[in-house]
Parts: sequence; C-alpha cells; structure tokens
Amino acid sequence: MIYLNYSNLNEETQTQLLENSKMEIQERFGDDFRNYADENHIDFETMLEEEARRNLYSYDFVFII
Repeated sequence: MIYLNYSNLNEETQTQLLENSKMEIQERFGDDFRNYADENHIDFETMLEEEARRNLYSYDFVFII
C-alpha cells in the first residue's frame, strides 16, 4: 500500500512512483525482460517504462487529505 499526501501529487512525486515501479519490475523480471528485448530487438528502457506504467495500476494507493 502506498500512502500519498493528496496536496503533494507534483511531478517529482509522480516520477518517484514511476522509478519505484521500474525498480520493482527489474527485481522481479529483469533478466527475462532484458533477454526478451534483446531477442526481439526492442529498446529495453522503453519496454521497462511501459511495463512500469502498467505496474502502477496494480498498486493500492491511500490518499491522505
């Protein structure tokens, strides 16, 4: 669960959430993703960014108002 201050949803916070998601994806699927990207000639960073954005939808957010 991720706790967010509702009044602090600026770009910096959003970037940090995306970076956290990227790190989680790399920890869970890093080698598989890199191998898939190499085999299919896909940019790894682009693929990682897209998957990290999808991963954000699996988080449970709690907004503190």
